[in-house]
Amino acid sequence: MACTLADSLLLFKGSFQKPLRKRDIAAHYSPGVFSSNSDGLIRKGFRRQRSFVNRNKVTLIRAVAVPVQQPAPVESVEYRKQLAEDYGFRQIAEPLPSNVTLKDVINSLPKEVFEIDDVKAWKSVLISATSYALGIFMISKAPWFLLPLAWAWTGTAVTGFFVIGHDCAHKSFSSNKLVEDIVGTLAFLPLIYPYEPWRFKHDRHHAKTNMLSEDTAWNPVSKDEFESSPLLRKAIIYGYGPFRCWMSIAHWLLLHFDLKKFRPSEVKRVKISLACVFSFIAIGWPLIIYKTGIMGWIKFWLMPWLGYHFWMSTFTMVHHTAPHIPFRISEEWNAAQAQLNGTVHCDYPKWIEILCHDINVHIPHHISPRIPSYNLRAAHKSIEENWGKYLNEASWNWRLMKTIMTVCHVYDKEQNYVAFDDVAPEDSGPIAFLKKSMPDYA
Repeated sequence: MACTLADSLLLFKGSFQKPLRKRDIAAHYSPGVFSSNSDGLIRKGFRRQRSFVNRNKVTLIRAVAVPVQQPAPVESVEYRKQLAEDYGFRQIAEPLPSNVTLKDVINSLPKEVFEIDDVKAWKSVLISATSYALGIFMISKAPWFLLPLAWAWTGTAVTGFFVIGHDCAHKSFSSNKLVEDIVGTLAFLPLIYPYEPWRFKHDRHHAKTNMLSEDTAWNPVSKDEFESSPLLRKAIIYGYGPFRCWMSIAHWLLLHFDLKKFRPSEVKRVKISLACVFSFIAIGWPLIIYKTGIMGWIKFWLMPWLGYHFWMSTFTMVHHTAPHIPFRISEEWNAAQAQLNGTVHCDYPKWIEILCHDINVHIPHHISPRIPSYNLRAAHKSIEENWGKYLNEASWNWRLMKTIMTVCHVYDKEQNYVAFDDVAPEDSGPIAFLKKSMPDYA
């Protein structure tokens, strides 16, 4: 999503890490300045500090001189290993050479990963429908103290509906476009998500992944946004901090229901999708309330819907957010670097991977959105064999989440991100709370 004042409440990036030892830096890297913030995070520093960084929270350390042909920190194996440990990653990617193109990566994939298999596609529908029905049954039978578990299951199951619609939008579900449009629209209805508006915006996310102000999924907060008003600043801090795992709700609301945000050629299809969503609300919600009451609507629809948005927000921010993954202006943007180097593969517990149809095997999806979800693992295996050292990989863990939610905030061209508590410490109580309260184990 673009960095407007409203849209800025929907973005994702962050980090929390253990201190790097200064002697390790001195041993491996060429002369330069490094900055150490109050949380112990060591970053490559710059001789010219950004004016909006609080200098009182930064200590400058000059590294020991070593022979000149030393590799830059990001190119050093030891440095990447240290970053991986600090950020909660298994592997930090080696920079992709600028002469590698996205076509080079696509051409390295076996042709069979692009093939649509109707049986596998409809099997994914069966898995989602069955797991969702089971979730509704569990909610109806669970005692109050087990309801959170039932909601977690059902919210994850309904996320599978989103992934099915996601495949339909990328033309990787069926060879019949009409079938894809129907299935995609129906799959999105329980989520109150208008299929066509989302599809139009999501296509731009793939075309402009991690392009500053152009990516319609997430963007860092801009300095101008952050300094525009005290009220907005506080809202952004809470949105990118404690409420970050539900910020996709704001993204959903602000980006998909305003006809002015779409091209004239898109408006007709957008109106059809909106009509479907509002019809579902007008018929489905009263029916739920009639049968189960207001509390039934909360139990059977709202809580699973919030569970879906937890995964929607979490998956999206983990896919493209880390202190070392930059957003670039269009003139400096490189498609292969953004899609291969700028996308994160993250492993989740097996039941989540099954219910969500491997959506977190995300690097091949960004190499080519035409790869069906059931072929993503085969495609990822091929990418690992041919481009493995250029991949960012993690298993979901609290240190990873803490990194995203407490560090990756305000965009800075030189450092990628500056944390809220470095920019505005007096307003950053929510971030301090997260640093103290969130677990730090990977």
